[in-house]
Formats: sequence, structure tokens, C-alpha cells
Amino acid sequence: MSTQRTPDRPDDNPWVFSTRELARRPGTQRTVSRTVPAPSGAEAIGLVGVIAVPGGSGVDLDISLESVTEGVYVSGTATASLEGECSRCLDPVTDDVEIRIGELFAYPDSVTEETTDADEIPRLVDERIDLTQTVRDAVVTDLPMAPLCTPDCPGLCSDCGERWADLPSDHGHETLDPRWEALEERLPSSEQR
Repeated sequence: MSTQRTPDRPDDNPWVFSTRELARRPGTQRTVSRTVPAPSGAEAIGLVGVIAVPGGSGVDLDISLESVTEGVYVSGTATASLEGECSRCLDPVTDDVEIRIGELFAYPDSVTEETTDADEIPRLVDERIDLTQTVRDAVVTDLPMAPLCTPDCPGLCSDCGERWADLPSDHGHETLDPRWEALEERLPSSEQR
């Protein structure tokens, strides 16, 4: 039994888009809306262990593919939900992110391809573009490096590790200067007097 692939979803990778119908005619354009599963593991979108798009969750892509002289210009938005933990109190954090995409994918043998390094600008491969890295880069630059559950999160007590938000306002810990410990052991406490 042979498997037929649609030109829009080659190799069954939902992050890959065919540009075949644009036929290298500058000005030709098409729009695509698609929900794709977020990659996981080393390929995850975000800052793994801090805040990221959960693997397998939906990423909504609303994009325009436009043929230009040097390649295909992709513009639009990517929307996803984020999960992570507060950098102060370690509580779970959820948020939504919508990022703008604007990326030129160079045609093979174009002047752009010949004059730029491979890691400077993405390329079309077999008339297809893969948006995974483009979306990943755009999301990461939009993420907070230290996500917070609330802007004024007080964090954790450095002595007992409890959340300040859950502790009474008079919470504190008596700390004794280690130089006085030996003296306290020799003197009777105020409770014994």
C-alpha cells in the first residue's frame, strides 16, 4: 500500500510547509492557519526547566507565505500556552504568548544564499520550509528570564524555605551569632531564671 503525501504537509511534519504553489513568482502569496504540536525534549520551545511550551500542546500558526526575488518571506503570528515555575517561590506559572514571525527563507542558488552563512538565514529545502527553529527563536526572545507568579511575589523565607505569602507578618527566626554560642551554653536562659 502506498502512502500519498499532500504537498502542504510533506513527510507528515506539521511544522513543514510546501512553497511549491508559489512557483518562484515574486508577489505570489498564500495564507495558512494551522495548529501544530509543540516539540519536546531537547527540541522544546522555551527555556526548559524555567518556562516553556509543554511538549505536544498546540501551537497556533497564522502565517502568510510570500514569494519574493530571493526566497519566500514568512510573516504572521504563533500563539501558545506556557508552563513553568516562579523564580522566587517555585509555584507553578502559566501564561500565553503570541509572537510575531518575520523571516526570509532563501532560495537555493540565490544571491542571499551565496552571500550569507548557513546559520544567518534559513533556506528552502526541496521547495519546503520548516518553521520549528523560527518559532523557537522568536518565543525564546520573548520569554522572561525569571518568570514570576505575581509581579510582587515575596519568594521564600531563606531560613525555613516556606513561602512568605503563606507566613504570618511577624514571621522570623532568631539567629545567634556563632561567636556567642559558647557563652549562651554556660549562662542560664531567661526562661530558667
